[in-house]
Amino acid sequence: MKFGVDRLLSEPELRAPLKGKRVALVAHPASVTTDLTHSLDALAGCEDINLTAAFGPQHGLKGDKQDNMVETPDETDRVHGIPVFSLYGDVRRPTGQSMSTFDVVLIDLQDLGCRIYTFVTTLLYMIEACAEHGKEIWVLDRPNPAGRPVEGLTLRPGYESFVGAAPMPMRHGLTLGEMGRWFIDHFGIEVDYRVVEMQGWQPDDAPGFGWPESRIWINPSPNAPNLSMARSYAGTVMLEGATLSEGRGTTRPLEIFGAPDIDARAVIDVMRTAASEWLEGCALREIWFEPTFHKHAGQLCHGVHIHPEARFYDHAAFRPWRLQALAFKAIRRLYPDYPLWRGMDFKYEYTEGHLAIDIINGGPALREWVDDPQSTPSDLDALTHGDEAAWCAARHDFLVY
Repeated sequence: MKFGVDRLLSEPELRAPLKGKRVALVAHPASVTTDLTHSLDALAGCEDINLTAAFGPQHGLKGDKQDNMVETPDETDRVHGIPVFSLYGDVRRPTGQSMSTFDVVLIDLQDLGCRIYTFVTTLLYMIEACAEHGKEIWVLDRPNPAGRPVEGLTLRPGYESFVGAAPMPMRHGLTLGEMGRWFIDHFGIEVDYRVVEMQGWQPDDAPGFGWPESRIWINPSPNAPNLSMARSYAGTVMLEGATLSEGRGTTRPLEIFGAPDIDARAVIDVMRTAASEWLEGCALREIWFEPTFHKHAGQLCHGVHIHPEARFYDHAAFRPWRLQALAFKAIRRLYPDYPLWRGMDFKYEYTEGHLAIDIINGGPALREWVDDPQSTPSDLDALTHGDEAAWCAARHDFLVY
C-alpha cells in the first residue's frame, strides 16, 4: 500500500513533469513517507525536484500550535533554507508574493474526513490561488481515516467560514484528492490540477476501514492523537461550540466530553433510552478527568469516553455526529437551563453574527433540535437523511478508490 508521496518518490515517471519547475509543498507533521521521513526532507533530497518553498496550514508546518485560533508566523526553514509561508497567520489564503515562489505546489496533508477540519478549506484556497496565478496544483493523496460513511447536515448559505468552505455534510467520506476534484467542478474553477493517487487503498476493508494498519499514525494536528479520535471527530468537534470540555488538556482530546456539573452516568442512561441505535458501533465509558488547560482547567469533570475501537467498533453502524447530538440532547433533558452553548462573544474562527455551534454545523438546525423539548431523534433523522443522500449522489462521480 502506497500513499501519494511514496509513489511520487519511487516512480520517476510520475515526477518527470516536475523537472525544470520550482516546486512548493503544503505539509504538516503527518506528511511523512512510509519510512517516516518528512515529505519536506524527502522531496528536498530528490535530485529531480527543485523545492523552493513550503506552506504550513493551521497549527503550523511543525504542528506546534496546540490550541485552535493560534496563529503561526512565516519563517525560513532551518535545514533547507527555503521560505515557509503560514496559511494560518496574517493570512488564510496564499499571497501573491508567496505564489511567486513556485510553479507547482504539492499538497501532502493528512485529513480526518470532516468538513470542519481546516485542511479542507486550505485545499480550496490553494486551488483558487493557483487558478488565479496560473500555477499547477498536485495532491499527493492520503487515506480518509474515517472511511466512506457520510453523516450530518449540509452547510447552509450564509454560514461559510474557514471551517465550512462549501455545501457538504460534516462527515464527507472523500480523500483530499477527491475533494479537490469536487471543488473544481462545484465552483467551476479552471486550474491545472492532478492527483497522485494512492496504490492499494481499500476504504471498506477491515480492520482499518480507511486507515491501513501497516501505517503508523502521526498526529496531523496536536489534538488528533489516534485513529479513535479521527473516527469520533465528526461528532466531538461540535464540543468546540459548547461549554463542555472536549478533553483538550488531557491525553485523549476529542474522544471524551464532560463538565464539573453534569452526571455523566445519567447522561449515558438518557442517551440509551432516547435512541440506543445511535450508540451502536462503539462503547461508551463513564470517566472522570481534570483538564490541565482549556475549558474547566484544574476542575474535576464527570464525563464520557467514546471507544470506536477493538471489538466494539462497527464501521457501518458508528455514527459519531448523531451520538454527540444525542449527548447534547440528554444534557438538555436532564438540565433544561444548562448553559450548553458558547455565547456570541466567542468568535469562532473569527466569525461574526453566529453562535459557534451554528458555524460548526453550517446552520442552526442541530442546535434548534437540541433546544426544542418536543423534538425527537426521528425528527433529526428526517432533517438529515435528505442531505446525506444528496451528498452521496453528488460525490459519486469523484470517487477514485
